[in-house]
Amino acid sequence: MAGAAALRRAARRAVRTLANSSAPPRTISLPERLLSSQASPEHRPRPGVSGSELGQYPPERIWNFSIIAHVDHGKSTLADRLLELTGTIQKGHGQPQYLDKLQVERERGITVKAQTATMFYKHAVETSESHGTDNPSYLLNLIDTPGHVDFSYEVSRSLAACQGALLVVDAAQGVQAQTIANFYLAFESNLSIIPVINKIDQPTADPDNVKAQLKRLFDIDPSEALLTSAKTGLGLSQVLPAVIERIPCPPGSCDSPVRMLLLDSYYDEYKGVICHVAIVDGAMRKGDKISSAATGRTYEVFDVGIMHPELTPTGVLYTGQVGYVITGMRSTKEARIGDTLHQSKSIVEPLPGFKPVRHMVFSGVYPADGSDFEALSHAIEKLTCNDASVSVAKETSTALGMGFRCGFLGLLHMDVFHQRLEQVIVSLLLLQTIVSLLVTCICKFHYAQL
Repeated sequence: MAGAAALRRAARRAVRTLANSSAPPRTISLPERLLSSQASPEHRPRPGVSGSELGQYPPERIWNFSIIAHVDHGKSTLADRLLELTGTIQKGHGQPQYLDKLQVERERGITVKAQTATMFYKHAVETSESHGTDNPSYLLNLIDTPGHVDFSYEVSRSLAACQGALLVVDAAQGVQAQTIANFYLAFESNLSIIPVINKIDQPTADPDNVKAQLKRLFDIDPSEALLTSAKTGLGLSQVLPAVIERIPCPPGSCDSPVRMLLLDSYYDEYKGVICHVAIVDGAMRKGDKISSAATGRTYEVFDVGIMHPELTPTGVLYTGQVGYVITGMRSTKEARIGDTLHQSKSIVEPLPGFKPVRHMVFSGVYPADGSDFEALSHAIEKLTCNDASVSVAKETSTALGMGFRCGFLGLLHMDVFHQRLEQVIVSLLLLQTIVSLLVTCICKFHYAQL
């Protein structure tokens, strides 16, 4: 531990020496270091959030943004630091990459599911009326997204709830494949993009080269790039002020009937389907009746709240806010990703939704014992509620019997799904032996033609 601390101190000294050397000047500036232990008292963790408190945040004081990047460019670490700076979580409490909650994410060290967290942040702004400064509180909804191409559908759905994005680029690796792909996803969604050059504390970091790449590939002004190190805390104090100053507030009408976009869903054994939604118009309260534009079914809102970063009941969500809703859905067929949920008995225009996914790899999954087909079907249904990009269809094989033909976006997507399927079966305690007997090795691969 002492050796690691000495290495970190030596690296910081080397970076400071480089910045202050008499060599030809480089456009490297080391912003102030700010971690949660140095955060102001108003950014300490709060015990809970009430509905009346959420009502103090009109759309003009709400910012929804996501973090997009290539694999291993520091998205999740940056998200951790922002959560600490705003007092959403305490430094040193919980696990690193706090928003990576799936077991498969921990084992593989990658982000598979996009995760949302609501933060409260106070930012000093100049006021012309009083010729001084005001220190209002803002509501920030952060969405951490995957970086691998196989999970690009998660990114596209996350961007639908945002008005801006932090484009994180490794200062040593530079712009890579998914950096370009995610940039154009955000660009096509007409989002404000803030470039963040991360890992500037590394010895091989070359921010000037990365700025030149951003200018050449995306026509981004080099002066707009933020220099940060999520690991050491360098430059983090300028990230959230840039979000407030450069990203627009969410549009929407507070006086219209409630209308929301269904972003994601997952299955809870006790609560049923938990839906993540973005409120576009109006307000949704506990006890309201809402309907689905896709299925026409009507539900009662049993619980509603925000992710702070865990599920925090508030009893109400207002225009521009992102949160969760529990309506008693029990089937994945009811929670259609991209669906428009609206106030019951009201006529609203459905939201655009999402583009259909294009599956590239297909595999067959069969139980070793035909009598376990229903149990396997039950596990797959719960898992597909968490992953809307998987297609599932029943099929029959002469040699293997009844099974499922599943479509995926890539080989990694398929491998992660099979691993999660085994974990779901174990957690449900339906078939303790099916993990070793599940015929995941007997898969039929079909590559879609491009």
